[in-house]
Amino acid sequence: MAKVDTDIKTDLEKLELDKLQESILSELLDICHENLDETDDEFVRKAFKLCYLSHQGVKRASGEAYFLHPVEVAKIMAEDFNIDDESVVAALLHDTVEDTNVTLNDIRNLFGDTVAHLIDGVTKITGFFDNRDSKQAETFMKLLLSMAEDIRVVLIKFADRLHNMRTINHLPRQKQLKKATETLELYAPLAHRFGLFNIKNEFEDLCFKVIDPNSFKFIARKLREKKESREEFIDKFMEPVEKQLEEYNFNFEIKGRPKHIYSIYRKMQSQQKPFEEIYDLFAIRIILENPHTKEDCWRVYSIITDWYTPIPKRFRDFISVPKANGYQSLHTTVITKTGRKVEVQIRTRKMDNIAEQGLAAHWKYKEGESGGSSELDKFVHWVRDVLDNPRPDAATEFVKDFQLNLYQDEIYVFTPDGELKTLPNGASCIDFAFEIHSEIGERAVASKVNGKMVPLRTKLKSGDQVEIITGNKINLNPDWMEDVVTHKAKARLRQFIKQKERKVADEGREIWEKRAKKGKIAISDQELTRIAQKFQFDAAQDMFFEIGSGAFEVDKLFEVVKQFKSKGRIDDKQDDYKSRTEEEIQKEYITTARSVGDDKALVVEGELSNVKYSYANCCNPIPGDNVIGFISRNGDVKIHRSNCKNAHHLIKTDSERIVDVSWAKNIDTQFLGAVRVIGEDRVGLVNDLTEILSKSMQTNMKSINVTSEGGMFEGILTLYINDLAHLEKIINRLERVEGIKNVTRYE
Repeated sequence: MAKVDTDIKTDLEKLELDKLQESILSELLDICHENLDETDDEFVRKAFKLCYLSHQGVKRASGEAYFLHPVEVAKIMAEDFNIDDESVVAALLHDTVEDTNVTLNDIRNLFGDTVAHLIDGVTKITGFFDNRDSKQAETFMKLLLSMAEDIRVVLIKFADRLHNMRTINHLPRQKQLKKATETLELYAPLAHRFGLFNIKNEFEDLCFKVIDPNSFKFIARKLREKKESREEFIDKFMEPVEKQLEEYNFNFEIKGRPKHIYSIYRKMQSQQKPFEEIYDLFAIRIILENPHTKEDCWRVYSIITDWYTPIPKRFRDFISVPKANGYQSLHTTVITKTGRKVEVQIRTRKMDNIAEQGLAAHWKYKEGESGGSSELDKFVHWVRDVLDNPRPDAATEFVKDFQLNLYQDEIYVFTPDGELKTLPNGASCIDFAFEIHSEIGERAVASKVNGKMVPLRTKLKSGDQVEIITGNKINLNPDWMEDVVTHKAKARLRQFIKQKERKVADEGREIWEKRAKKGKIAISDQELTRIAQKFQFDAAQDMFFEIGSGAFEVDKLFEVVKQFKSKGRIDDKQDDYKSRTEEEIQKEYITTARSVGDDKALVVEGELSNVKYSYANCCNPIPGDNVIGFISRNGDVKIHRSNCKNAHHLIKTDSERIVDVSWAKNIDTQFLGAVRVIGEDRVGLVNDLTEILSKSMQTNMKSINVTSEGGMFEGILTLYINDLAHLEKIINRLERVEGIKNVTRYE
């Protein structure tokens, strides 16, 4: 901790900046002058001097002076958010109260109440962002409410994390993984909800670069290789449109930006396609300068579609129906005469500012415009709606639900009366029912979408009109948990499931009491708890639940209780329930795993496998993957996934040796596949993963490779897989394990 004299004001007056410090300050002030409406140079200079003085002598992991970090955070506040000089000053001083001897009263006396309030807010929420466990639920809720009061608090925290991620390469690998996973898990979706798309995209790319550096480098290199041809295509595409816009006296700017690397990767994964087959790698944006209006956006759309054929399904009108974070734009995808698909976005300059800066822009627009803060008000309403939960004990689930609500794109659906409802993408009729009212969700028995009866689990699409049919009594189904995405629905289902579990546990206790009475044994609840813990249960209630559900034999408990009452102790040999070591479990997987076979799994050029073939170790294809065959020098066929890097090389260099292959309809064999699992390390994590694979997923494991350092866990699980759908189910299930942050297919 840097030391500061008690008379800070005197120290600041005495402090003379050297040439280097003056240069750094001058650069910051230039950015402020360029991006802020007003800048009080002396105000910023005083904050810069206190920043330098309070952090003097402290170094970052990179070895550079610590005070340069808050300076960079202040630059981001000015350049990316460009709100006001108070937020720049608060950014310069955001670490002082927490890390130095400077107090909040010192800040208030030197810089005023507003800056002190901002720094106090940043200091408080830092604890939440850095310690997101169940004990932090109350802090989390306070954070959301403080955001509603002044979003500059969170913007400073975004800027702080953004600079930390930009310089993350100076940290050890395990610390990088921890920072990257929490940034991808919380900061990126929160930035998305704020409409800070540039920040969100940079967060995702920086995290992806840490978590999967090889894939990041591959896509980045491909984008660089195509940069020149991409710019040439944009110029040619826009040439006729640009001429016509100029004829009609439109004042406009055209941007052609590639999609960010992480979004391209996700598209490759979801579509199971190589980079070369992802065509919408960039979007062309037409920005109309003031005083153009939203009506002019429609005129530009008309000009675009005069030249190119639009794809109706790919048209989105976010001007008439803005996103919850205030985003407005017209989106259309058109086809050129050569058959290439191009995404075009049309918006005004104000819409573009809001798209780039999200609610930061709304915060600025709220002064002097009656409707300027409407989207900010919507966000505040959404926050308070999420917090309207009578069961605040489930903190971990609360955070997960919040993240899901933040991150998903919205869909827009209608009630039978035509009222518009906004839901996360992937929402079902069950989510819609709970959105209308909790009681509607509880009593839902059927649903109609666009006038047709559909199952309650049906996923909704934008534009659907939904009607919920209710019964006279509660009709909740625990299986619905897999089909809902909203916090309201999840919270009520979780409550219902716990009620059912309590009922089963009560039945288990009743079974035990009957057995104890029959055997003429009396034992206290305290003693039963000790015995339950000996069986590796957290509490006696958990043991009773397993008795009630038939998973644990009551006679086994009786024998141990009888032994305990006679000897006053429990023999160690009884302590084997649920306590096998992780090594024993792994051995069991390896010895019981079925052998991998290739019999009649593939069709090669129209014939069943009368040709000898094998699967490439570089990509490990499984049924459901798009695959190609490559004839080797000895006449055998090697099977690759079509998006395999080696396959791309073979196609370029020896295309005449490529043969068409497809999977047979009925395959009675298993294939090797692997997943990478990243999460927070804890005792029993490997045991939980392997137990889920064996019991819940009926999946055998070949091997497991685990590294753990600095509280982070990274494991490669090699499994016997039936097909791609089986692998996706495994990934989805493992993602729900406590502490797991990221599960991906491993190449």
